[in-house]
Amino acid sequence: MERSEDKHDPEKVLNVPTTDEEINDSPIEEVRLTVSITDNPNLPCLTFRTWVLGITCCAILAFINQFFGYRQNALYVSSVSAQILVLPMGKLMAAFLPNKSYRFPGTKQTFSLNPGPFNLKEHVLITIFANSGSNSVYAVNIITIVKAFYLRPIHPLAAMLLTQTTQMLGYGWAGVFRKFLVESPYMWWPSNLVQVSLFRALHENEIRSKGGLTRLQFFLIVLVSSFAYYIVPNYLFPSITALSFVCWIWKDSITAQQIGSGLKGLGIGAFALDWATVSGFLGSPLATPGFAIINILVGYVAVVYILIPIAYWTNMFQAKTFPLFSSHVFNDKGGTYDVSVVLNQTTFEFNQQGYDGYSRINLSILFAFAYGLSFATLSATISHVLLFHGRSIWQQTKSSLKDKSGDVHTRIMRKNYDAVPQWWFYTILVIVIGLAVLTCEGFGRQLQLPYWGVLMAVSLALLFTLPIGVITATTNQQPGLNVITELIIGYIYPGKPLANVAFKTYGYISMSQAIMFLSDFKLGHYMKIPPKSMFIVQLVGTVIASSVYFATAWWLLTSVKYICQQANLPVGSPWTCPGDDVFYNASIIWGVVGPRRMFGPLGNYYKMNYFFLIGFLAPVPVWILSRMFPRQKWIPLINMPIIFAGAGGMPPARSVNYNCWLAVGIFFNLVIYRKFKGWWARHNYVLSAGLDAGVAFMGILTYFTLQFKDIDGVQWWGLEVDDHCALAKCPTAPGIEVKNCPVFK
Repeated sequence: MERSEDKHDPEKVLNVPTTDEEINDSPIEEVRLTVSITDNPNLPCLTFRTWVLGITCCAILAFINQFFGYRQNALYVSSVSAQILVLPMGKLMAAFLPNKSYRFPGTKQTFSLNPGPFNLKEHVLITIFANSGSNSVYAVNIITIVKAFYLRPIHPLAAMLLTQTTQMLGYGWAGVFRKFLVESPYMWWPSNLVQVSLFRALHENEIRSKGGLTRLQFFLIVLVSSFAYYIVPNYLFPSITALSFVCWIWKDSITAQQIGSGLKGLGIGAFALDWATVSGFLGSPLATPGFAIINILVGYVAVVYILIPIAYWTNMFQAKTFPLFSSHVFNDKGGTYDVSVVLNQTTFEFNQQGYDGYSRINLSILFAFAYGLSFATLSATISHVLLFHGRSIWQQTKSSLKDKSGDVHTRIMRKNYDAVPQWWFYTILVIVIGLAVLTCEGFGRQLQLPYWGVLMAVSLALLFTLPIGVITATTNQQPGLNVITELIIGYIYPGKPLANVAFKTYGYISMSQAIMFLSDFKLGHYMKIPPKSMFIVQLVGTVIASSVYFATAWWLLTSVKYICQQANLPVGSPWTCPGDDVFYNASIIWGVVGPRRMFGPLGNYYKMNYFFLIGFLAPVPVWILSRMFPRQKWIPLINMPIIFAGAGGMPPARSVNYNCWLAVGIFFNLVIYRKFKGWWARHNYVLSAGLDAGVAFMGILTYFTLQFKDIDGVQWWGLEVDDHCALAKCPTAPGIEVKNCPVFK
C-alpha cells in the first residue's frame, strides 16, 4: 500500500520525527510495507459506540463459541466476523445517534453519544473486545469433565474463580515483558499485519464497480445464504455433516468401513455438505496461507494414509484389539476402560490396588500416535526455530536490548500517549495469584491442586513467556506447554486428575493468555491506540468473556439432559462434546494413571518418547538442503513442525473435517489466489466471516425455537449425526468381544 495514500486520509495526520538521526520507519520490511507511520491523537477512542458495540461483540462471540463448543461439529467464530460486521453498524450509529453533549453530574466532564464519524481507533478497540470473546476459556473444560464425565459436584464460585483467574494471570506476565515484546521494533508479530491490512482496506473509500459488489454487499449475500442453508445440516438432514459412501457400498465389511468412515476411520472418499464440518475444529481454511495448507496436507497424508494403516495392520501396540480411531481409553480386552475401578470415589485419587487387578490403559492406534506426534511437534519447533530463525532472533534480541529509542511507531506512541503504569499489571498479578491459591486450596480443595502446585505452574508460565513470546513475535509460531505441563505434574503429583488439569491450565493457559495480550498490545501499537484505552478494553473484555463462557457452559451443563454422554443422548442430538471427551481422556491418561504408567517403563507406549528425538532431528535435513541450494525458495517452506502437527487436530477433529478443510483451503488459497488474486484480496476473508456468521445465527435460532423444546422433526435415518459406518469402530483381533461387533476367530 503506497504511503502517498495516507496524506489523503481524513482520519490521519502525519506525525513523525524529522531529525536526521532518526529513521522514520520500522527496521522490519514487512512492517514498513503494511503499517502506516501516521497518527491523529485527537480521534476519540473509548466512545459510547466503542463500549456498546465492543461489549456486545465480546458477549455474543463468547456465547456462540461456548454454545457450539459442546456440539458434534464445534463451530468457532473468530473476531474477523465482528471486525467486518461492526463497521456498518458503527457508521449507522454515527448517522443516527444524537450528537448533543452531556455533563456528568457534579463534574465538568462531558460526553457525547455521537462524537463524530465512526473512526479507525474505535473500530480497533471493538475488535480487541471481540478478540477477548473469540478466545476460548480453557478452564471450562475442567468444569465440564467434572460435571458431565466424572459426574461430581463442583462449587459454582470455585468454578467461576477458576475461569477468571486462569484468564487473568496472563496480564501479569504481559506487563513484565511488555517493553521488550511490544515496544521493541524487532518484535514485529507477523500475524498482526493481516489485521492491520484488513483495517486499512475497510476504512478506505470503496466505490462499487459496475456490475460488482462492495464488500458489505457481498458479506450480506453470503450471510443470508449461509443462514438459510444451515437449517438443512443442522436440523433437517444432519447426516450430511459426514457422508461416507464407501460404508454404504460395503455394508458388512469392517475393513472397508475403517477405510471409508469419515468419523471413525481413514475417511477415504468421505466429505460433507456443511460449513461447520469444514471449519468446526480446524478454523476457517480461508484464513490459512497456501504454503501452510500444503504442509498440513503432507503431514495429514503421511500420518493418516501411511503411518496409521501400517501400524494398525501390523498390529503395533496390539492395535487390532481396539478401534482404529477413537479418543477413548480401553482395557486389555478391548472394552471401554472402567475408570471407577482405578479411581477411589471417596478420595478421588488413583487406586493402585484396583489398577493392579484390572488393566493397563490402552489407546487406539491413532490416539497413541497423536501423542507421539505432539512430542515430535514440540521438539521440532525448538530445532526449527533455532536452525532457521536462531541467528535473526539473536540479532533482533541484541538489537532490542541496545535500542532504547525504538522505531517511529514507538516514538509516536511515547510522544502522544501516556504509558500504562507498571503497578497496574503487578497489582493484577498479585491479586490473581492470591485468588488462584484460594480457588485451589479453598472449597474443600475440590480441584486437588495444593498451593505449591499453583506457584510452580505460574513460575513455569513466567519462565516460558519471554522465549515463547520472542519466537511468536518473530516467527509466528507458538509452541504449546500443554504436554510438558501434564508431564511435569503427572510425575510429581500422580493419581489426581483434577490437579493435573488445573496445573496444566494455570501453567499453559496463563502463558498463552500473556502472548495473546501482548499480540493485542502490539496491534494497538501499530494502530496508534492509547495504551491505557487498550488496557481497559482488554481487562473489561476478558472479565466479560470469561463470565459469559462460564455462564453459558454452566447453563448447558445443568439444562441439557445427558450432555456429553453420547450413549444416553437421543437420536439426532448434537451435544456430544468431542473436544471435552478428549480432555477427559487426557485427564485419565496424565492425571489418574499418570505418565509413568503410560509413556514410562510401566506403560505400553514408552517407545513414543523416541518422537522427541525424531522431531528434534527432522528439521536438520531441510535446513542443510536450504543451505546447499539457496536459490530453491521452496525448500525453506518445508516446515517440519507444521508437518508433524498436520494431523494434530485428530482427535477431536476427524478425517472428514480434514478432507473438507483441505479441499476448500487448496481451492481458495492456491487456485483462486493464483488465478483471481483481485477477487481473493477483496472477498476471501469476507466470505469466511459471512459463512461463520450465517451458521452461528441459524444454529442458535434453531436451538431456541425448536431443539430447546425437544422438537426434533421427522424421525428418519438422515436425522442421525453419524456417517452410518457402524462397523468402523469394531476391533479385528481374534476373540475380542464388543457390543454390536462381530467376533473374529
